[in-house]
Amino acid sequence: MKKDYTPEDELLFLALGGSGEIGMNVNLYGCQGKWLMVDLGMSFGASEYPGTELMFADPEFVEERSDDLLGIVLTHAHEDHIGAIPYFAADLGVPLYATPFTADLIRRKLDEAGLTDEIELNVIEEDHGEFSLGPFTVTYIPLAHSIAEGNALLIDTPHGRIFHTGDWKLDEEPQIGTPATDEELAEIGDEGVLALVCDSTNVFNPVPSGSEGAVFRGLLEEVQKHHGRRVLVTTFASNVARLQTLGEVAKRTGRQLCVAGRSLDRIIEVAQSNGYLDDLPRTVDFDTAMSLPRGEIMIVATGGQGEPRAALSRIAEDNHPLSLDKGDVILFSSRQIPGNEIAIGRVQNRLAERGIVMVTDRQSEIHVSGHPGKPELEALYGWVRPDILIPVHGEMRHMMEQARLGQANGIAHNIVQKNGDIIRLAPGHPEKLAEIYTGRLVLDGDIIVPANGEAVTMRRRLAHNGILIVVVGDSGAVQIEGIGLPLDEDYPAFVAEAESDVRDALGKLKGGRARDVEAVKEAARLAARRAVQRWSGKKPQTRVILARG
Repeated sequence: MKKDYTPEDELLFLALGGSGEIGMNVNLYGCQGKWLMVDLGMSFGASEYPGTELMFADPEFVEERSDDLLGIVLTHAHEDHIGAIPYFAADLGVPLYATPFTADLIRRKLDEAGLTDEIELNVIEEDHGEFSLGPFTVTYIPLAHSIAEGNALLIDTPHGRIFHTGDWKLDEEPQIGTPATDEELAEIGDEGVLALVCDSTNVFNPVPSGSEGAVFRGLLEEVQKHHGRRVLVTTFASNVARLQTLGEVAKRTGRQLCVAGRSLDRIIEVAQSNGYLDDLPRTVDFDTAMSLPRGEIMIVATGGQGEPRAALSRIAEDNHPLSLDKGDVILFSSRQIPGNEIAIGRVQNRLAERGIVMVTDRQSEIHVSGHPGKPELEALYGWVRPDILIPVHGEMRHMMEQARLGQANGIAHNIVQKNGDIIRLAPGHPEKLAEIYTGRLVLDGDIIVPANGEAVTMRRRLAHNGILIVVVGDSGAVQIEGIGLPLDEDYPAFVAEAESDVRDALGKLKGGRARDVEAVKEAARLAARRAVQRWSGKKPQTRVILARG
């Protein structure tokens, strides 16, 4: 019988995703028999799960307790915080809460999935919007981030207040939105904060992340350098502030603006419908962009992470309506997401081969992170002054470093937890109560399956070692075919020897074993597998088919 783990008169914290990894943020708070979920995100498919597109935290723990789940509160609209909603929110059966821009993007996801009528989506309209769910009272606190309406959550409970940062940074010159001021954050600290649950992504950065205002000046200076050349800028589609900047840069440099990428089109539409990007220049279509003098067009395109179907990859391969020639310029106004280095390098090498000039944030101040460096973390500690620090949104090395930073800055309790750890925050000293299983799910085609399930595990084995198929006929005839074996010109000789080995092995079966289907298949499998290991050193998946009448 599974342990219940129903929260008693206490305050619990449990991460199902996002602690020990970057992405898949799913956090739970428990109090007086009820749970509150913060964010329901995903990650894109990892190389260790070949053939899959998306990866999710397994919500089994909370699905089994959905009657006690009060709602899902979304901090902002990045995919690692909202991307799993179309896949799991209907099964959880609870209301969603989000600010207008985030809610609009969620609504479109629900529309595409045919779930609009099945899921209640509540829009929290005003800044510092507040609502209550059971023992929890939630207030949105606007913070700067690399998307519109990034928010922290101030969660009041009978046992104290939680300041859950979401993704954030400090920005003295935000181009979009109005983040909470230093004074407002210090006032929250004055009123008392039990625990700070805080983004760890950029903890190793010894300097502040930088301002979008500085990026505006850097991009303006960089585009002005390339008079007479066609300029393409690639950035994260979700970065509304960056789009605002690029629109202004286009106007100041006398260039028309052309946008390439469906995700950019969608973000611009959503932003404008929620009061952002009102002064974005009117964009021109691809044909018009190509007909303009080279120095009078600026293209904004998706694909800075090397995505093969994105606009930049297609432009690099010269199979897109927009084209670049030798001497034209691409500005990478984005950072490399870990894991994408090879894909990005492939695109950049193709562009370099064609003589296209590339500028990255290493050469010019054309990008800043949306996550806090050490000075920003220390500033927040000083304003909020929590009793407990819980690092999240990072790999273990990030969270351990933030815990050390918190301790160095006088925070009494620094709790390094990982996905599945149930932490009691109050009453009494914070402590780990239990550890639950937290699996991973992947989108495999159109089906969500366990990441460690048979299908994905087998595919991974096939990718490493190949497959060997052995067909045994009525008369003892044997036919072998190997796929993915490193034999090349030796392949015919290997097949002949392997088929001979299988016939010999079957010939040694006597009496009832010669008629036992399983005994025949196992003898054939072992003989064939030993042959391929002898010839190649590989241990392929081996399948035996008895083709008998």
